[in-house]
Amino acid sequence: MGISRAKMGGSHNGVRPKLLPLALEALMDGAELPRIPVLRVTAEQARALPIEPGHPSARALTHGSLEVRWFQPKPGQVHLPHDRDEIYVIVAGRGWFCRGNDADPFDEDRLGLFGEERTEVGPGDVLFVAAGAAHRFHDFTPDFAVWAVFYGPEGGERP
Repeated sequence: MGISRAKMGGSHNGVRPKLLPLALEALMDGAELPRIPVLRVTAEQARALPIEPGHPSARALTHGSLEVRWFQPKPGQVHLPHDRDEIYVIVAGRGWFCRGNDADPFDEDRLGLFGEERTEVGPGDVLFVAAGAAHRFHDFTPDFAVWAVFYGPEGGERP
């Protein structure tokens, strides 16, 4: 379903307006535009998004393998490992973040990494969680909120 040139102000003597975007020209010729992902979602808009069944978060943006979700954890909420790599960006509040390290206890080079890393987090902090790694937020303030960014293939990217 295209847009006629008449609706765009027409053309004069068959000459196209010089500033007409190519994508709009394609639409006018009857071709459908590819869907462009949303450019921006604010924290305020994200707070109003519905939580999908089976997810603890709301989907805000998607494009290809990229998925951006709004997450406000609840005290005592179980947080399961994900099948893709993930970045968290802390938007509001303060709390603690724990990430499990699954080093082989017989691997002396990585033995110091075995167990769980724990760090205090606040607005502006960025966290990385590899696919499959156990992780959780705890002891967070009631206003705690994060952007959760999932990307890449299932099983995560290779370093």
